Amino acid sequence: MFLKKIEIKSTLTVYSGVDELPAEVTALMAHAVRSRAMAYAPYSRFQVGAALLLDNGEVVCGNNQENAAFPSGLCAERVAVFHAGATFPDAVIKAVAICAASLDFRVKDAVAPCGACRQALAEYEYRQKSPVAVYFMGDNTEVYHSPSVRELLPLVFTEKSLLQK
Repeated sequence: MFLKKIEIKSTLTVYSGVDELPAEVTALMAHAVRSRAMAYAPYSRFQVGAALLLDNGEVVCGNNQENAAFPSGLCAERVAVFHAGATFPDAVIKAVAICAASLDFRVKDAVAPCGACRQALAEYEYRQKSPVAVYFMGDNTEVYHSPSVRELLPLVFTEKSLLQK
C-alpha cells in the first residue's frame, strides 16, 4: 500500500537539426562542436563539448577530460560551468549547448548531461534564480531543448535540502 503517487513530467522541444535553432543558439552549438574536437578522451574515445552563453555576452567552453584513474576525469559540462563560475562569478548563465561524438561510431541520439552534470548545472541555476536553457545533441542529430535544468532534474538537491530541521 502507498500513501500517494507523484507524477513527474518533463517537456522538451526537439529540433530536426542545428539549422532550425535560433541564430544565437546555432552559434553556441558551433562553439560546443569546436570544443568537442579538443576533448581529451583517449580511453572512451567519446568526445563531448559544451558551451555556455553568459548574460555578459561571453561564451565559455569545456570538453571532457579523461584520466587513467577514471573517477578523476571531468565531463564537458562541469569543465565549462566551473570555469565560468571561476572566471565570471557574477554572470548569469543563459544557455548551455552540449554535443557528443564518438571516434568509433556515429552517435545517432541526442546525448543529455549525466546526473552529476545536471546537479552541477542546477546549482548555478538555483544560485542565479533564473533558468538555464539546455540544448543537446549527438553527432549532428536532432537537438533537444529543455527550458531549464530543473526540467531535466526535477527533484533537485539544493541548499534547502541541507538546511531543513
